[in-house]
Amino acid sequence: MILTIENFMLIGAILLFVSIIVSRNSSRSGLPMLVFFLGVGMLAGSEGIGGIQFNDPQIAQFIGVISLCVILFSSGLDTDWGRVKPVLGRGILLSTVGVMLTTAILGLFVWQITDFTIYEALLLGAIVSSTDAAAVFSILREKNIALKSGLRPTLELESGSNDPMAFVLVIALLELTLDSSGNFGVVVQDFIAHMAVGAVAGFGFGYIGKQIINHIRLSYEGLYPILLLSLVYISFYATDLIEGNGFLAVYICAVYLGNQKLMHKRTILKMFDATAWLMQIILFLTLGLLVYPSHIVPFIGIGLLIAGFLILIARPIAVFVSLLPFRFPAREKFFISWVGLRGAVPIVFATYPLLAGVDKSGVIFNVVFFISITSVLIQGTTLPLVARWLKVTVPRSMRQQTAIDRLLDDEDKSALEEIIIPEGSYAVGKRIVDIRFPTTSIIAMIRRGDRFVTPKGSTVIEACDVLMVLSEDRKFLPIVYRSLKIPYANSPETQSDIPLRKQAMRLRSWFRKRG
Repeated sequence: MILTIENFMLIGAILLFVSIIVSRNSSRSGLPMLVFFLGVGMLAGSEGIGGIQFNDPQIAQFIGVISLCVILFSSGLDTDWGRVKPVLGRGILLSTVGVMLTTAILGLFVWQITDFTIYEALLLGAIVSSTDAAAVFSILREKNIALKSGLRPTLELESGSNDPMAFVLVIALLELTLDSSGNFGVVVQDFIAHMAVGAVAGFGFGYIGKQIINHIRLSYEGLYPILLLSLVYISFYATDLIEGNGFLAVYICAVYLGNQKLMHKRTILKMFDATAWLMQIILFLTLGLLVYPSHIVPFIGIGLLIAGFLILIARPIAVFVSLLPFRFPAREKFFISWVGLRGAVPIVFATYPLLAGVDKSGVIFNVVFFISITSVLIQGTTLPLVARWLKVTVPRSMRQQTAIDRLLDDEDKSALEEIIIPEGSYAVGKRIVDIRFPTTSIIAMIRRGDRFVTPKGSTVIEACDVLMVLSEDRKFLPIVYRSLKIPYANSPETQSDIPLRKQAMRLRSWFRKRG
């Protein structure tokens, strides 16, 4: 079947529907969900039962870039700076030194066992040098793996930030592959300039985005996520226009915004989580359609050899060397090595040599595709087993939770406090988004006279308002009072001493009265 404008939407919708329905069996089979999305694309492709003719690397690359932007932005929004800050050094070294070492070690190995030139071999190494944020995040969540403190934020930071590094290496080595007489010093200077411009642009767009979101007044709450989505692509393409690293700009912009007070932040997070899933599915379906399974078969032997070397030797060496400055248990280093999944990102990067006309671009693409599939199948399916074997897991009850999670779990240490705003106090006349309210607490409801107000970032606090504040822990209540600049009196009558179950009943009563 040849794709036309008339049947494109119908076929796309059917593929999305089938992918999601089929993926529901992932937990039962033990296979990562992403494999099912890729499998549906391959079955629908030219050599599958669907017979869809799709052989356009340029369109696949375009879909890959716009998808990766959203996936990276969503992962950046979910990055908690408080958790990442203690592991910032090791995360940066893994995403920079680790990527370069993986490229060099794997590239030299490929150069020795194949007829690739040194630059072609290093180019292949760079393409598969980064861990795939989409694969890592989805599998960790899908398998519901609770890791020891410090491990998960390290993995999140590395997998979210090493794609920009790998992308710059791919572009630099692609230039050297096409013109081996190029000046290596100039390539290094361009590399540093791209990263620096991308970092600065990311912070700049993040700051601009915060100011716009918190001060613009849109008629509908649903427009705020769309506004931010436009900022994602402005960040990427504007940074690329000034010769910076667009992927790095998008990720840094997202991390900055994710740790700021934003209007309608909950709506924004939910929307981007759903959009990131949509982009992952579309990306894997597209790459499944692009590949010809019969073209991969001749490279199974060399693909297994390179994949095995990457998983068992190159990646572990890169991790252990990168983490030398830190006192880190060996078992945790081994686990970080094993979580170095390769997913859709290397396949997207492999389209660049195809479009550039590199001599062995077809071989590189098929080998990279096989490596990615092998990595997801072997490492993705064995993550829970390896985590238990290396003893890096903790009970699920010890996993970090949000305030809402704690309310649903009905934990005794959670607190629900009624705070009366006195006349003439600091908070009167201020929007909730402008108050430095702690991230460990939320305003669940506002009682204003005889009516109830659902709090939003734009809600202006008035004198005599009664704020119903939900906090993760009673110890955070003094911080709440300090943010409102109201004296905290820890008296026996304080609402935080009321059992949470009674507090929840009172909250439900408020909603019934309001309705």
